[in-house]
Amino acid sequence: MPVPSLLAVFAHPDDESLSAGGVLARHAAAGARTAVVTATWAADTQRAAELAEALRILGAGEPRMLGYADARAPRSAPGCVRFCDAPFDEAVRRVVAHIREFRPDIVVTHDAYGGLSGHPDHVHTHRVTMLAAQAAGLAQLYPDAGAPWQPHALYLATHPHSAVPALRDVFGVRRAVYSVPDEQVAAIVDVGPWAEQKIAAVLAHRSEVERGALPGLIAGLPPDARERLLATEWYIRCNPAAVPSALTELTISPCGEKPLGGGHFGAP
Repeated sequence: MPVPSLLAVFAHPDDESLSAGGVLARHAAAGARTAVVTATWAADTQRAAELAEALRILGAGEPRMLGYADARAPRSAPGCVRFCDAPFDEAVRRVVAHIREFRPDIVVTHDAYGGLSGHPDHVHTHRVTMLAAQAAGLAQLYPDAGAPWQPHALYLATHPHSAVPALRDVFGVRRAVYSVPDEQVAAIVDVGPWAEQKIAAVLAHRSEVERGALPGLIAGLPPDARERLLATEWYIRCNPAAVPSALTELTISPCGEKPLGGGHFGAP
């Protein structure tokens, strides 16, 4: 049974590696098609070059950049509108075009809070991608954006409440963070065997390492702490359309329980 193809849609360069780097590497290693759409930053910037290196490490192809400006960094795309200010319908159409061109079984994006930080670009990417995943399968919508294609599942990268204390211990975070009740998490994915790739992809975002953003904090950790921190990924599952398919199911333990350190997006 083939491993499902996967298209990730994230707000900024580095979000793909931090939020879903393990799943991207795991699917690519199994022979699946994987790709990443990034909403912000222009293609001629340093961060775009860093994104290209991170995707090479993860096996996720060439960058697919929408080129909008980061809400908090106007220099990210000089002369371009901020992603949060762009016409909503236009942004949805552009993501629909990537979905229809790539034709993924699964789409991955931020959760409704935009992850732990609640960054406005993350939240907006969630909203745009949720609608695009549905609209992509409707022939009457955006007919100029390619032939209809309906992804069978949508997974939202998230953190359960139970994971937050460990993150606070590692990073000493004291400000508010956004997490979800554990019971909302449908997929707890052990990406330990791909942690080395994931960490390398995170650290490929050198400008973020240098300015002390999250990749920089990770760079400062001992290797074993990095691996413990990044070896598990959590996802909420949504169904853009009620189309049952073995290519959308999470592999879980024989007893049917969600394993703390196992499972991947794929056929049993």
